[in-house]
Amino acid sequence: MRTLMKVQMDTEAASEAIKNGTMQTVLQSTMDSLKPEAAYFTTEDGMRTAFIVFDLQEPAQLPTIAEPLFRPLKAKIFMSPVMTAEDVQAGLQQLAKSM
Repeated sequence: MRTLMKVQMDTEAASEAIKNGTMQTVLQSTMDSLKPEAAYFTTEDGMRTAFIVFDLQEPAQLPTIAEPLFRPLKAKIFMSPVMTAEDVQAGLQQLAKSM
């Protein structure tokens, strides 16, 4: 299932992770394991924030995805299923047939 993960990193923890090299390692490991469709990095609410779109194969993956981000970055993580424009069109067509 295509999933959007928002990762908001605690400012102090992320700054320390940058200083000691952990940030680069954590982000590279995350990208390597998720093989995301897209990944964007910005700030939101004054915090370093990543938006990562990836294919969640099964819910059992959630702990192995989230835990490496929780510990060193004290991250807040939000995940939500998302659709492309094509997915929305297909869904609307199915909805129209059922009405």
